[in-house]
Amino acid sequence: MSDTAIDFRRAKYMLSAPDISFLPPDTGIEVAFAGRSNAGKSSALNTMTDQKGLAKTSKTPGRTQMINLFEVGDDRRLVDLPGYGFAQVPLEMKKKWQKALAEYLEKRRCLRGVVVMMDCRHPLKDLDANMIRWSVAAELPVLVLLTKADKLKQAAKQKTLRDVKSALEEFGGEIKVQLFSSLKGTGRGEAIAHIGRWLDPQDEVVAE
Repeated sequence: MSDTAIDFRRAKYMLSAPDISFLPPDTGIEVAFAGRSNAGKSSALNTMTDQKGLAKTSKTPGRTQMINLFEVGDDRRLVDLPGYGFAQVPLEMKKKWQKALAEYLEKRRCLRGVVVMMDCRHPLKDLDANMIRWSVAAELPVLVLLTKADKLKQAAKQKTLRDVKSALEEFGGEIKVQLFSSLKGTGRGEAIAHIGRWLDPQDEVVAE
């Protein structure tokens, strides 16, 4: 890694892969973004990178059907995983996505952290909890982003934050929880700084 700080605004699309056999060599560092199909993963990636069209967004949840890679530095990548849960697609297609997701999480050795996104109005569904438990078992740090925080009033946001933190204490492992809003930019700098330390612990991260 060079001496220059990681700048998320310089992120660029690399490729989309139907499964791990189409991914680049398993080297460097990757940070994966996971969440239910309506959790706002693509919008969050666009907000973090300050690029409206980097990750494709849609009003129809479940449009992320591939493993999408974005380069943010020398052998450093952000990985947008297929959304789980809500997608209105045929069962066979859903099974294919789930297989690709599981293979990536289980076999990708350069994976160094998992960002789990949950709609702050509906946090910690079963699939979210399973994703966090798997990450903890794999000794991967987890950043939980409670997305769409602009949809709740201040008191409700803080209560949700406290409740989720409390519920996750029993999971063990390294788990950080924060509020996030793609619309308002809430939590952007905090999330970038945290993810940047995973991508390169020796580097400072350009958040603004």
